[in-house]
Amino acid sequence: MGKRVAVVLAGCGVYDGSEIHEASAVLVHLSREGAQAEVFAPNISQMHVVDHVKGQPTPEQRNVLVESARIARGNIKDLAQLDVKGLDALIIPGGFGVAKNLSTWATQGKNCSVCREVEDVLRAFHAAQKPIGLCCISPVLAAKLFPGCEVTVGHDTECEKWPYAKTAESMRELGCKHVNSHVTEIHVDPRNRLVTTSAFMCNAPIHEIHDGIGNMVREVVRLA
Repeated sequence: MGKRVAVVLAGCGVYDGSEIHEASAVLVHLSREGAQAEVFAPNISQMHVVDHVKGQPTPEQRNVLVESARIARGNIKDLAQLDVKGLDALIIPGGFGVAKNLSTWATQGKNCSVCREVEDVLRAFHAAQKPIGLCCISPVLAAKLFPGCEVTVGHDTECEKWPYAKTAESMRELGCKHVNSHVTEIHVDPRNRLVTTSAFMCNAPIHEIHDGIGNMVREVVRLA
């Protein structure tokens, strides 16, 4: 019987939801590891909707669960239904939806709040000492909720390759330890059972991002 891994999505699309390539990579690598993915999303409104051609917000309103269902091919559940007892691990892909819908990091940085249902789920897996995999911007959720944890979002010096490197400093200000890493590398915090990788925090070839997520998924399944 393969491990049962909860995958929590934040919508559909890098600028206002889950990063689709990251979400897909997580699902592909879980399948390759013989694990069963169970996909969830909170039944809440998105912070806003972004036209991905223009990169600008639109007047539309969309629902995080409904949009996430596009990635899950309809096989998705309301996050409120998640029961940690029947699951072995948790993975949250990145994308701006993590910072806009699952939390208020996009507007408030280190002073953000985390969506209540998302916080409850993260705390439940953490309390049960079940592994949590986070990639791209989603490690900020752990930084906010688990002071003293160790994570990576890539590098802490901003440059063309690492355009979001200032995130690392904000996470340090929350009391967590940031570990610089290459896009294909992961960092494991054994005490908190966190596995993180930078993914699209890095301007890297998509296959390298896919490989880094694969390393994260393999370690999460191994720890489960």
